[in-house]
Amino acid sequence: MKPIQNVSVFGLGKLGSCIAATFASRGFNVVGIDIDAEKVNHVNAGLPPVEEPLLAETIASSRSHLRATMDVREAVATDVSFFIPPSPSLPDGSFSNEFLLKAMQPLAKAVREAGKKGHLFVSSSTTTPNACDSVLIPMLEKETGWKCGPDFGFCYNPEFIALGNVINGLLEPDMVLIGESHAECGAALEAAYKKYNRNKPQIARMSIISAELTKISLNSYITMKISFTNQLRLIAEQLPKANIHHILEAIGSDSRIGQKYLRSGLSYGGPCFPRDNRLVAYAARQVGLEAPLAEASDRVNEQTKASLLARVQSQVSKTDTVLVLGLSYKPDTYITEESAGLYLAQHLKRQGYQVIVHDYAAAPTNSPSLHEFELLTDLTSLGKRDDIKLAVICCPWPQYSSLRFGPRTTVLAPWKV
Repeated sequence: MKPIQNVSVFGLGKLGSCIAATFASRGFNVVGIDIDAEKVNHVNAGLPPVEEPLLAETIASSRSHLRATMDVREAVATDVSFFIPPSPSLPDGSFSNEFLLKAMQPLAKAVREAGKKGHLFVSSSTTTPNACDSVLIPMLEKETGWKCGPDFGFCYNPEFIALGNVINGLLEPDMVLIGESHAECGAALEAAYKKYNRNKPQIARMSIISAELTKISLNSYITMKISFTNQLRLIAEQLPKANIHHILEAIGSDSRIGQKYLRSGLSYGGPCFPRDNRLVAYAARQVGLEAPLAEASDRVNEQTKASLLARVQSQVSKTDTVLVLGLSYKPDTYITEESAGLYLAQHLKRQGYQVIVHDYAAAPTNSPSLHEFELLTDLTSLGKRDDIKLAVICCPWPQYSSLRFGPRTTVLAPWKV
């Protein structure tokens, strides 16, 4: 397998566009592939196809190495293809392979028609454990008529990034995870990452199934840590002299635990943590076991949302107005998926409460769920308003710390802002 210099990226969404742009910024020749003509046109015009900090600057500075197309055949000439389509959750907790299969299949046909062996297929989308070995690779072998290993390579290479900091997260990760079908393709991808990363992260190479379990287990561990803090906070709130912030600062000073994700706040959300944690429970059931820690983390997370709703309902009546501040699941992104703010606003409104919402990034244009709410557009007016009975800070945007409210408004701030 030849050294990697020419890269194709299938899927120019939040992660794929950043992967394409950052590879180009590090000197690789990159072609982005997407079925959305608007995204393709944006990239070719030197513009970001999605909203993400630093993406516009990275694309603008890397135009000589980056282009986009809707023609799958243009990926045949590249050395490696990264696939980052959606992998939606199914009702049983597993992840759908539908979009990965639809993205990989045309390229498999194209490389067969071109007679090009040695291509490296990489799944950067999170997959259900054993999906790569039992579903994706067999499909590629069928479509090409070749064998994985001697004729083409396959790697599972999910990223560990936080929305709002994707560019830096890609270029300077703590760890690069590579699940390899064969040592040769893993070595080729490792060599590419050593050129791509600005730091020198640990590069963890292993079997594909080991990497699939590593990805979801890492996120499951983080959710367990967040749920532990929420469990402790719910207990401390019932004890008048207990200060959850003091407690967590003391616990986190122990080097065996650490301060990361040990912060009092609300439930975890977003496109990865909840789904990956539930996938761990699914994987356990598939081998006849249980994953009680993962299941408990999920239960505590839902309990945290319900507890916030009950607390708000105890402080207002249905004739009062509640202001929900922060609909995105974390600062610096507009994603509202499974966020505490969206949960609270939806449940209050559907039970007949008067609700106004605000977020610094999420809006009806990028988060359709917000269409049902009245939006607060002028934060400077809060100090003069006497109709808002309760304001709840659900996402710790730092700007909320400087807000001034009217004398009739009570502020509920679970986060330390």
